[in-house]
Amino acid sequence: MNITEAVKKRFEELCYQKNINFCKLATLSGVPYTTVKSIFYGQSKNPGISTIKKLCDGLHITITEFFNTEYFENLEQEIK
Repeated sequence: MNITEAVKKRFEELCYQKNINFCKLATLSGVPYTTVKSIFYGQSKNPGISTIKKLCDGLHITITEFFNTEYFENLEQEIK
C-alpha cells in the first residue's frame, strides 16, 4: 500500500466509524467538497498535510491519532 491509498483508507474508516459521508466531512472541516471527493476517489495523488490536518479537525481527532494505525506502519517504499 502506498501513502495515497493509506490516507484514503484511513479517512474512509473514520467516516464509517462516525457515520458520515465525504460531503459531510467537507462541511465539518471547511475543506472544499471537490478536494475531499478527489481524496476519496483516489484522484488526489498527494493530499497536503494541511488538508489532512483540517480533515482531522473536522473529525475531532488529532493528526497523531490519524497516523497511528497499521495503514501507515507498513507502507511500501516510495522511491524506487
